[in-house]
Amino acid sequence: QDIIRKLDGLSIIGGMLSDGIPKVKEKALNALNNLSMNIKNQEEIQVYITQVCRDVESAPLNSDLQLAGLRLLTNISVTSNYHHKMINSIPCFLHLLSEGTERTQIQVLKVLVNLSANPAMTTHLLRAQV
Repeated sequence: QDIIRKLDGLSIIGGMLSDGIPKVKEKALNALNNLSMNIKNQEEIQVYITQVCRDVESAPLNSDLQLAGLRLLTNISVTSNYHHKMINSIPCFLHLLSEGTERTQIQVLKVLVNLSANPAMTTHLLRAQV
C-alpha cells in the first residue's frame, strides 16, 4: 500500500472514477476500497469522497457500482475525519435504506452506523429529509 501511494497510484486510480464506463468506475472504487484501510491512504482518497457520494446517488439502484461506492464510504467513515464530506448524501443513504435490496441496505447501514458514532453528525442525521 505504501508503494502504491508513493508512486502516485492513488491519484491514478482516483482519476478512473471520472471514466464514463460503469465497470471501470466500479473497479476503481473496489481498488480504492482495498487501499482505504491505511490512514495515510485515506488522507489522499478523501478528495474523492464527494465524487463517490455523487456516484452512489446516480448509480442504478442496487447496482454493483453503487455497492462498490458504499463499501468505500464504509471504510472511509470508520474514523470521523471525513464525515462532514458525506452530510449532503445522508438523504440518499436513507432513501437507499428504504428502497434498496438487503445487500444495499446492509451496506448503507454500515455507513450510517459509522456516521452516527460521531456526535457532530447527530443533527444532520436527525434533520435529513428523505
